[in-house]
Amino acid sequence: MTDIVNTQQAEAWNGYEGEHWAGHHDRYDAVNGGFNDVLLDAAAIGPRDLVLDIGCGNGQVTRLAARRAGLGGATGVDLSGPMLARARSLAKEQDVANVTFEQGDAQVYPFPDGGFDAAISRFGVMFFADPVAAFGNVRRALRDGGRTAFLVMTPPGTADLGTVFAALPPRAEPPIGHQGPLSLADPERVHEVLESAGFKDVRTRLVDAEQIWGRDARDAAEFFAGWGPIRYNYGESGDLVDALTEVMGRFERDGAVRLRSVARLVQARR
Repeated sequence: MTDIVNTQQAEAWNGYEGEHWAGHHDRYDAVNGGFNDVLLDAAAIGPRDLVLDIGCGNGQVTRLAARRAGLGGATGVDLSGPMLARARSLAKEQDVANVTFEQGDAQVYPFPDGGFDAAISRFGVMFFADPVAAFGNVRRALRDGGRTAFLVMTPPGTADLGTVFAALPPRAEPPIGHQGPLSLADPERVHEVLESAGFKDVRTRLVDAEQIWGRDARDAAEFFAGWGPIRYNYGESGDLVDALTEVMGRFERDGAVRLRSVARLVQARR
């Protein structure tokens, strides 16, 4: 692994969090995969492009980008050893040959100057210790005129997940600030960070997708309770799963628990 500055994130993603995501890769892709097409379309990946996927996790988006860039390729970078092992295994199983995965911290990773045509990320850029430095490093990795497209979280209350969180025991609502999963939820903050990093033509818009959390309410509740932030903040509790089962039941239809989710799509150019 190359140098790491986001040490707390590296610890989490090489511990329980990364193991859980790697062990349930199909389920997390069912949760987030509804955003794939809008992200990849925004990146305008051409058949000969070289694509960088930041915070690639289990690599679904990296593999999809590689298929679009059939005569080029895609490189996924992530802190998580367990998830990268899963990503490599899935690429082999699915016969995606023009894809590589590297373990490292995108904030300081020694990308080749101008080595990529596009940089993408599905919810993988919200936790940088120094976001301006990190996006500056990503910008350096893009050729002149290269583009970036990434998705970031919005406050849970803007979509169905807010109803689920409301069923949990009271805790302080995470603010829209400069740290944590909502660090780029504010479009003004997005412009400030990316423009300070040297990007041009920064624009954002809200997009929505359906998330599939489980085959039924109980299944969805147990999976949600095992998600790292929930497990960390609430521990393991049968009462918690019961409460989540009740609220997940409100979204059960057509053989699955389906929640409408809203994210912010960000696009910019070098």
